[in-house]
Amino acid sequence: MCGIAVIVSGIRVDVPDVLPDPVFHAPPSDQLLFSVDETKAALRRRGPDSLGCKNVVLHYKNSSSVEEQNIVSSIEQEEATGDCLSSTSGETCKADNGFGINSLGHLYFVGATLQLRGMDPVVQPLMDAFGNILVYNGEIFGGIHVSSNSNDGEILMQYLGSCCACSSSGHTITCSRSGKGQNSVPDLLSIIKGPWALIYWQHSTKTMWFGRDGFGRRSLLVHWPTSGDSRLLLTSVSPPSSLHESSDLVDESGMGKLNFWEELSCGVYSLSIHTSNADENLVGKVEHHEWTNPNLKELIKWERTSVEPKYEELHNICRKTPCEQQDMQSAALVKMPSGLGPVQASVPGISESLLTALRESVARRSTLSTLDQAVTRRHENGGSSPVAVLFSGGLDSMIIAALLDECLEPKYSIELLNVSFDGQLAPDRISARAGVKELQKIAPLRRWKLVEIDADLLTLTSETKHVMSLINPARTYMDLNIGLALWLAANGNGWLNDESSKGGDAGYQRLKYKSTSRIVLVGSGADEQCAGYGRHKTKYRQGSWVGLNEEMKLDMQRIWKRNLGRDDRCIADSGKEARFPFLDEDVIKTLLDIPLWEIADLDQPSGIGDKKILREVARLLGLHEVAVLPKRAIQFGSRIARESNRRNFGSNRAANQASAGSVAIYGPSSFM
Repeated sequence: MCGIAVIVSGIRVDVPDVLPDPVFHAPPSDQLLFSVDETKAALRRRGPDSLGCKNVVLHYKNSSSVEEQNIVSSIEQEEATGDCLSSTSGETCKADNGFGINSLGHLYFVGATLQLRGMDPVVQPLMDAFGNILVYNGEIFGGIHVSSNSNDGEILMQYLGSCCACSSSGHTITCSRSGKGQNSVPDLLSIIKGPWALIYWQHSTKTMWFGRDGFGRRSLLVHWPTSGDSRLLLTSVSPPSSLHESSDLVDESGMGKLNFWEELSCGVYSLSIHTSNADENLVGKVEHHEWTNPNLKELIKWERTSVEPKYEELHNICRKTPCEQQDMQSAALVKMPSGLGPVQASVPGISESLLTALRESVARRSTLSTLDQAVTRRHENGGSSPVAVLFSGGLDSMIIAALLDECLEPKYSIELLNVSFDGQLAPDRISARAGVKELQKIAPLRRWKLVEIDADLLTLTSETKHVMSLINPARTYMDLNIGLALWLAANGNGWLNDESSKGGDAGYQRLKYKSTSRIVLVGSGADEQCAGYGRHKTKYRQGSWVGLNEEMKLDMQRIWKRNLGRDDRCIADSGKEARFPFLDEDVIKTLLDIPLWEIADLDQPSGIGDKKILREVARLLGLHEVAVLPKRAIQFGSRIARESNRRNFGSNRAANQASAGSVAIYGPSSFM
């Protein structure tokens, strides 16, 4: 999928105080900070296969019957197909006015589709025969059965149409539905495995459901109504005009466009629309609903059963015997044949169980539908590449690449996207080239395409402004550095080393290359779950195992706000979909079931004890060289942090003294 949005206007939205931030309960007004067309343009930049929009127009209806709805709705059909992608030439869908004197409010849905599953093209928003409307951005990897040639959104729409409205505050009639498939919307969304964000209009109850998965793997930004803009807005990405400085775009509370959006907290929400008894205006009440799946609730709590080892357990894990090392090397031969799907590891053990979970996670995220295979063939260039890896040559990306080789058919090449701000001298470029050589040893028949993306921060003027709009509402230098590196890597505009021809004394000839993959596997979540950050070692030294566990738990419970929304927006802007194998529900569960002292041993030096379990997984895969590499964050490995520090603070030393990574960028003028 690609991106979604809704604009709710003409409705007084009542937001309860239980939501994270207090809001102004504003009456409907004509003052607008963002237009419909700006929202659509932001989604269109992502290069979707289609973009559609629909209006739900709400009318007040006098009725003496309590049982009868006093709100009626109609759907504004803008084009026969619902496709408004042609507006790049100036044509646009109808804006939020001109619906007639009896119209009280409307919900304007926009859906952009990068179709990666299903046999036939799909245009969002989806609408069924009962008037229900869905815009969906996500992938279903479990909980609901979706065959390889079915579309996630269409299958989910069928299930949603069978849901009752028992959890909706606006639903006053006793629900008579029962039996299989008639659960509430929160019940259904709680069982889905995989990343998602959605907005769903339930026609029968005049309720709009919205939310994002429990770990926030898909972006969804929200603007709660304020005096500056009384609409409720939801979107996958903010319009670029979010960062245009203008004194007349600040409301009476001092909040302007820069503070307009916030990351929607993970969960399921509803907006139940009814009429006010006092003035017969439309009123919408927002509710936050609890997850109902106990397994999901346990994962979100992120509670580990074994945190502090006993003395004898610590003694047993100090060092592995040579015999155990030999067993691990033998287990490395237990591999899954390419393209044959996941298999169980034959050697029992903790690291083997994690390897199995990771292997199945990558397999789920690299299965290609008939339609996506056809798209891949159209872009074939010396071996088509449907799936890429965000690649530093470090531990996490090497594990993903090796597992992708096992899961993807041999006929496909694999793109390894590597970005550098210091040419061939950046640490990530050096480790990437070494990593490719190691991958070639364990998978010599695979064509590995190391896409070397070279960047110069001084020349990225317009690109920097654009990435600032993508990372919004994040706005620190660290966010910008990471966002730029991810955006450039996902764009995939770089160079390949041509192995078929020599370039004289310079070695292999470099050829210009543009990535064609539409799926990018990313290693997010590995450091948070396996104690890969420097602060983890600090917490361990200060508070031992309990302190380490609490810091890791904090990282996982805030990853949606600090990392995933930002990363999803930066990668999706290039017409690619980010998928996170380490954040698969089964992988998270497997890691939580492993004692903490088996995850990491932070008494050991860097490159040995940090992410200890992943280093064991790497050895099982035959990746012995990368198994001892220290952790490097992308902003340091690509050297964008160094260049940013010199540019904005004068030197690395001055930047360190100012804690540059956490310094906020307040507007374009402060970083250009």
